[in-house]
Amino acid sequence: MRKLKIRDLTLRDGQQSLFATRLPQSSIDVLLPHYVDAGFYAMEVWGGAVPDSVMRYLDESPWYRLKSISDKINGDKHRSYLTALSRGRNLFGYAPYPTNVIEGFYVEAIKNGLGIMRIFDALNDLNNVKESVEIINKLGGIADGAVCYTVDPKDDDVNAKKIFTDEYFVEKAKGYEALGAKMVTIKDMAGLVNPARVASLMPKLKAAVNVPIDFHTHCTPGYGLASCVMAIMHGVDILDTNIWWFAEGSAAPAIELIYIFAQKLGVEVECNMEAVGKIRNELFDVRKGLAAVDLHKDNFPKPFDPLNDTLPAEIDALFDKAIEAGKANDEEAMLEACHAIENYFGFPKPNEIVKHAEVPGGMYSNMVANLRTLGAE
Repeated sequence: MRKLKIRDLTLRDGQQSLFATRLPQSSIDVLLPHYVDAGFYAMEVWGGAVPDSVMRYLDESPWYRLKSISDKINGDKHRSYLTALSRGRNLFGYAPYPTNVIEGFYVEAIKNGLGIMRIFDALNDLNNVKESVEIINKLGGIADGAVCYTVDPKDDDVNAKKIFTDEYFVEKAKGYEALGAKMVTIKDMAGLVNPARVASLMPKLKAAVNVPIDFHTHCTPGYGLASCVMAIMHGVDILDTNIWWFAEGSAAPAIELIYIFAQKLGVEVECNMEAVGKIRNELFDVRKGLAAVDLHKDNFPKPFDPLNDTLPAEIDALFDKAIEAGKANDEEAMLEACHAIENYFGFPKPNEIVKHAEVPGGMYSNMVANLRTLGAE
């Protein structure tokens, strides 16, 4: 049976995309005992907006956060790689830093428990990530080269030359591998990659590079769940997911839904779903505590345990319909089935405004939170 590794995003990208990166350390401490047994390949816990936000809004130390998670998760043996997101030469900020600052930062990150550094440049300029890949490798960490997915400008000229072709993304992935990246991520921050594009791109990536391929997307415009299923069908090695109460909407798909799809596809999800259930139970109250920044505080999804709850026959059939549509490359039918699944569970509907504005999930919740404080939502 083919195996699928999971990178859990709940403690970083999940809370950033849905709750403006306001998850306090006290809540993380409640969740960690269950994460010890979850068996995720990796846990994204740092980077992105976390270091900035925990200092600015929570009056906490980002270095303590990383070290405390590391001590619990990997205290006596390796359980899950801890991962962070770095903007290459810009690290966790927006200005470029000199090499000695970059190296000093990565030295401390590895020392405090970081295992994988996902490195990207907003313009996919490999010159801005080269040193980061080299330094992380030298320090014994795993350099994850993230290729930012985007789409061509909306041009009225149908004959305009396309920039972001499959070949463009494949060449960037090959470039990362040549620099020494030990894995490559297709990083779709705004959820713009549709299932048909995944079906076209993923096989080319698998054929072009020898390192594992990770797929990262968001559900904001309505493609996320179907695109992740299509990625599984086309051989992706690692999939980024969130746990139920921190999933979907402007975040990544729920692992619980991915688990059902994987079972039907004959793919083994490499994590302990019983431990995931314990995390999910704690997350319900954690989310209630984030009501002030919750984009959907009055619209929680229905509770669901894929190990113990029986799906109504008509909902179970939707999973089969989505898979059959994916096999037939019928994107419209696949999206229709996945949207019906998400609607049944009460997850947010596709956000048409964000779909056209192309706003990344991690920026969206923070932007809305800031607008609310100004009375300008």
